[in-house]
Amino acid sequence: MGRPFYEWLEGRCYACKMCHCNLAAASELISRQFHSKHGRAYLFNSAVNISTGPKEERIMTTGLHVVCDVYCLKCMWPVGWRYEVAYQKSQKYKEGKVILERACVVGINPSEDGEDHYDEGLETESDDY
Repeated sequence: MGRPFYEWLEGRCYACKMCHCNLAAASELISRQFHSKHGRAYLFNSAVNISTGPKEERIMTTGLHVVCDVYCLKCMWPVGWRYEVAYQKSQKYKEGKVILERACVVGINPSEDGEDHYDEGLETESDDY
């Protein structure tokens, strides 16, 4: 099968809560105003080191969408979903975007000493993630 390749992100990012594999750069964050079955969720323009499940139609609070669940590529932990198709015109902006559930990710804040600091307290809107 070969050796897996993981993309490592520079600067602040979000990572899998289970294995700390990088998933999305903080600069790709669009909104913190989303909700999931496990609580709050974040919408990102893009994500790395993920694999996707099958596409399925799902009724959400904003209507019917075609989505696929996303998993951490390293440990296969479910971390959210990706919007494939939005049927309502007002929801088209979500197509191709990724939701990461707050309960499934941690923030990584690299410091000047070269150490990564993991922040599981991402619930406040004032943080810079």
